Amino acid sequence: MYRYQYNLFENEAIYIAGPECFYTHGPDMLAAMRKRAESLGFKVALPNDNPLDMGNKDYQKRADSIFADLELAIDNSTVIISDLEAYRGAEPDSGTIYEIGMAYARGIRSYGYTRDKRSLATKNQQAVLNEGIVYDESGNVMPYANLPFSPTIIGSTKIIEGDFDDCLKALMVDIEEESKAIAFAKTFGSANVDITLSEAREKNQSLVYLSGFERYDINGEDIYKKMKEICREYRLKAVSPLDDAPGWGKIESDNPYIQAANLFDNYQRHVRHCDIMIANLNDYRGYEICNDVGFECGMGFMLGKKLYGYMDNTDYLIHRVPHLGADKEFRDHTGSNVENFNYPANLMFACSMKIFEGKFEEIIAKVAKDLEEY
Repeated sequence: MYRYQYNLFENEAIYIAGPECFYTHGPDMLAAMRKRAESLGFKVALPNDNPLDMGNKDYQKRADSIFADLELAIDNSTVIISDLEAYRGAEPDSGTIYEIGMAYARGIRSYGYTRDKRSLATKNQQAVLNEGIVYDESGNVMPYANLPFSPTIIGSTKIIEGDFDDCLKALMVDIEEESKAIAFAKTFGSANVDITLSEAREKNQSLVYLSGFERYDINGEDIYKKMKEICREYRLKAVSPLDDAPGWGKIESDNPYIQAANLFDNYQRHVRHCDIMIANLNDYRGYEICNDVGFECGMGFMLGKKLYGYMDNTDYLIHRVPHLGADKEFRDHTGSNVENFNYPANLMFACSMKIFEGKFEEIIAKVAKDLEEY
């Protein structure tokens, strides 16, 4: 490590994201990552760095304390480095992806590491190959099957095959190259920051973005059409991920990364344009929330959007995810302990929005009523 490099990095603050906090020896792993980054000159923030209200008898207040701490940590960071390993399913931890969305909304650099950049068609053990076409567990033609991650991750994050240290090396090179090419104003953060609200929005009518995995259903257009009709009954104007956001244009390309980045651009524009987000928080490919939904919720929260979530079952997460019980620290089949905060979902979601139980047509009346009182 050379002094000139150390001086280049001393103004950078890394937020380390991942499900390690749930691992048996996770704190030791995170501490080692911190020491490695600090040895190179970086400042480091970890989840739960500051004193937390973990003695509160109300478990939800404990979760609220953790969420407030991580929001502050991301606010004070310039880089996020995330663990993108599969977690409780074929995709990464949705809480981590929520944090990436928060970081993207702040325009900070985003790096992620994985040991497995194979396509999801290969990694998802519930995928089925039939006559040359890959279908997912719901019977849909599997979305982004030829990519390692969802479009929001591909579009927002520099994905490194390797580990945390490999991300650090990539970050260091990028900072060095950025210093040399500063005249080109090359950025690693979010695009289209200055997009304004659509002129087409009706006066005094809030715009609702329907964030969900229905975008990948065979009949997604029909599903969203019905959802929009339900919204109209409550004087809510809604748009879906399948709609073209203002200023967006579809790019025709055989390159899956170009396709993913193009989709991501449309999604992030919708988040910026909307006033309210209603998110489908039901399990997707395991016991996790859809990564695209997680990203959009995190981004929306940091941009000050009003968030709502809905689930078929809002029983506590500790009751919904199979585990080995209190004697085994509530460890699941992956060895990770299940969150126990009397919330139905990962605390990122539960601490940032009201979550209603029921199908969309059942919960929209509750959302409309809450908005009247808001």
